[in-house]
Amino acid sequence: MGVMSLGTRPFGQKYAFVVVGVIFIALLVGAGLRAAPGVLLQPLERAFGWTRSQTSLSAAIGIFLYGLVGPFAAALMQRFGVRRVLVIALLLMAAATGGSALMTQHWHMILTWGVVSGLASGCVTVVLGATIVNRWFTTHRGLIMGLLTASTATGSLIFIPGLAMLAESHGWQLVVLTIAACALAIVPLAAWLLPEYPSDIGLPLYGASELTQPPAAPTHPFRSALSVLWSAARHRDFWLLFGTFFICGATTNGLVGTHLIALCGDNGIPEVRAASLLAMMGIFDLVGTTLSGWLTDRYDARKLLFMYYCLRGLSLVWLPHSGFTLYSLSVFSVFYGLDWIATVPPTLRLTNETFGDAAAPMVFGWVVAGHQVGAATAAMVAGNLRTLQGDYVWAFGIAGSAGVVAALLSLFIGARARAAAVATPVLEG
Repeated sequence: MGVMSLGTRPFGQKYAFVVVGVIFIALLVGAGLRAAPGVLLQPLERAFGWTRSQTSLSAAIGIFLYGLVGPFAAALMQRFGVRRVLVIALLLMAAATGGSALMTQHWHMILTWGVVSGLASGCVTVVLGATIVNRWFTTHRGLIMGLLTASTATGSLIFIPGLAMLAESHGWQLVVLTIAACALAIVPLAAWLLPEYPSDIGLPLYGASELTQPPAAPTHPFRSALSVLWSAARHRDFWLLFGTFFICGATTNGLVGTHLIALCGDNGIPEVRAASLLAMMGIFDLVGTTLSGWLTDRYDARKLLFMYYCLRGLSLVWLPHSGFTLYSLSVFSVFYGLDWIATVPPTLRLTNETFGDAAAPMVFGWVVAGHQVGAATAAMVAGNLRTLQGDYVWAFGIAGSAGVVAALLSLFIGARARAAAVATPVLEG
């Protein structure tokens, strides 16, 4: 299905917000898919007798591929277009999750929830948001990126409590079929409402006064992604961004997103009530991440990252010793929710400042790959520690300490450029 004809000007420059709306919904469903293994761990253990290590393995593979695909997805979007890549990814997400309703062996879960859904959902992540922000906006980039990033929190808010109730009352099969249906429902919206560039419908970027012609598409997208990595990897700031985002992923999607419901179950808290804690985090992260985008447009991104990581690390160390009362868990959910992925807008801003707008989406894709490698590592390690020790105390203690390390590393990003007082991009094209 083609997008609306060239030359039309629906809503003028404000059509950029229609595009943001479609991407917000797509990212929301992608977040729901990636959060679902946290709901499925215990039901699948009861249904098939799989251990926590086995179920964590498929989640870890999915998270790892979800991140690894990011930079290649950015290159594919440059070569073949955002709309085409997004539609294909949504169809694969629906096929993988829907097909998993028939699984009977552990390797079936690895194939569907690990490999296929990981590859497909990797095209529907914050890299997609970064691509849209750079293509459609010259102003308010931090705020818009914060809003798009917050869609992952909204995904948790909408999906996790409902999925937990479905799993409890109707079984895990209805959970996976619901996610598949949601992915399919977005396909017509993406096919109809997403021009590739503002200039395709006769519009300048939001905040600009003149049309901007799109850059030439790379002939070899995978080679382009690897070339950008090769160039970026020679700069210290890339590894600082990669390392801090590795810890970001370990302390959010990997540990809390995958294991919080199971941790609460170990302490006598029912699954639906535990899922409501993640939903509460979703509510407050929608506020916190959007606010973080607004702050990123106005303040030093490094100092924001220092504050976010410090507070996150300390809260993780405290959680296993909180007593798991209604009050303590509510405080944690509010506090952690505000900080959940507030790190994304300042991290993207530092990536843009360091590597330039042209290369930034692919560089940011590699940085996000670090995020998901960290998440996969934490998901697997925490599951193994729980199997070996019978609790999550060490897992949360290690993750909390890593958060403090990330806070300190954040202060050194761009230090050389600040010393030279030069804002020249390192990479172009």
